[in-house]
Amino acid sequence: MNIEDLVGKFQITGSNQDAEDYTYKGTLTLRLDRNKRIKAQWFINNEQVQTGSGFFRDNILVINFKYLGEDDKFFKGVVVYRCISKDLLDGFWSEKHGNPQFLGTERAFRITEVSH
Repeated sequence: MNIEDLVGKFQITGSNQDAEDYTYKGTLTLRLDRNKRIKAQWFINNEQVQTGSGFFRDNILVINFKYLGEDDKFFKGVVVYRCISKDLLDGFWSEKHGNPQFLGTERAFRITEVSH
């Protein structure tokens, strides 16, 4: 698998980095910049946009992300995906100021366009 195989849109499900076991859904869009680095955009629960950039090696995708949260504060973190296939990513993530006793989890399933 190469980095170009990951470009596209994914449906995501995940759990937050806390003891509450709060789950979320959304989409993840992956594209490449001119240097072949990953550019990512998440749209979580139809309300929150997160952006990130990262790199790919040995079927591992690492993305540093950030978003504007409550009280207009920026939150930052890192997500690591094991690329099971070009259509399925299995990941875990942590925010800089998140609960260090927990990791968030996230799975991404490629959205395929149906042609008629």
